[in-house]
Amino acid sequence: MADFLDMGGYAVFVWASYAIVTVALAGLWLRTRRAARQAAADVARLRERIMAEGEEN
Repeated sequence: MADFLDMGGYAVFVWASYAIVTVALAGLWLRTRRAARQAAADVARLRERIMAEGEEN
């Protein structure tokens, strides 16, 4: 098991790469989730605006 974790002497580079990718993926996931929520809020506002304009006419 220790040999696997040592990665043939390249453990620092391998584990650092895994950490960087994990942080990047988490950041992308959070950014996408925030954008999706913002888009849903924009759609809801537009729907309300359209409904209000329809009632005025």
